[in-house]
Amino acid sequence: MKNILVVDDSALMRRVLCDIIESDERFHVQDRATNGLEALDLLTRKSYDAVILDVNMPRMNGLELLKELQNRKIQARVMMVSTDTSEGAKTTLDALELGALDFVHKPGTAMDCRTADFKEKLLCTLGIVVESRLLTYDKPASTPTPVKVERVAPIRPGSLASRRMAVSSGNKVVALASSTGGPKALQAVVPKLPKGLKAPVVIVQHMPAGFTASLAERLDTLSEVHVKEAAEGDVLEPGVVYIAMGGKHLNVVTNGSKYSIHYSDEPSREGVKPCANYMYESLADSKFDQIICVVMTGMGADGTKGIQNLKEKKKLHIIAQEASTCAVYGMPRSIVNAGLADQIVPLDQIAQEITMNVGVR
Repeated sequence: MKNILVVDDSALMRRVLCDIIESDERFHVQDRATNGLEALDLLTRKSYDAVILDVNMPRMNGLELLKELQNRKIQARVMMVSTDTSEGAKTTLDALELGALDFVHKPGTAMDCRTADFKEKLLCTLGIVVESRLLTYDKPASTPTPVKVERVAPIRPGSLASRRMAVSSGNKVVALASSTGGPKALQAVVPKLPKGLKAPVVIVQHMPAGFTASLAERLDTLSEVHVKEAAEGDVLEPGVVYIAMGGKHLNVVTNGSKYSIHYSDEPSREGVKPCANYMYESLADSKFDQIICVVMTGMGADGTKGIQNLKEKKKLHIIAQEASTCAVYGMPRSIVNAGLADQIVPLDQIAQEITMNVGVR
């Protein structure tokens, strides 16, 4: 049974959240806290399988607690459950940047929290968070991360440099999929891509409607490449990163020598919307010389079926994120177990491998 810490300043909300959590035999609410200071005291003395954290609280709010945990190097699997994690909220991305693994929007009233939809979302997300890996992406400057890139496919004779020069030629696209832990992980990849990248990048990050525009804006301010939430009809251009809109499925449509974004509204697939499988399968009729498929941290197997189907028609180079650098080693593990990965790459090396495979103008 997994031990949970619930942090919320409302006695009624604490009771409702605890009742929902304890209705699932997988979980036990070990402790409760009414603000960040109380939670910090508990977290310095005890360990929990997950922390349910509100944002707006007296004395120390949720974001301040996350900062303090980082300062003190206290690791915790944190899941935000707050009315501040509503559509488009900057607070949500702040929390994810500060180490929160996932979030659930808390309805405004306790009565609305008792709905079946909220209960299902809370328990499903909590189940993912408690199984997540405790890790930090930010390494001290004095401790360089060793290069550890595993090339699964055999390397032909010749130098690594000449091999990379060869693969970086031609008309290519990068198609990336990520889920839990993805917003934080993307900050370790997208800002490292060079401005003159010779290929467009299309990303499916599992997020609800309203959050992906804020994610794109934040990544754009950090990056040399231009990052935007993909809009219907956008024509793909090299050196531009397109993030799929939450709540819709993104497809890449071929129009002669040009490629554009088209959204469709099929039901969720793999339990998510957007679903990376649709993105990958939509590239089957494209005329790209090669498609660089990148599968990063996330629960489940989204991307595997789509890449399998795409591989029947197109030349692919498939990069899976290495296990120890994933918050949740689900989607990349599925790629590896299916025998699809050409490379298994730690997070801080993914941008370099993308660049080497597509080249720079």
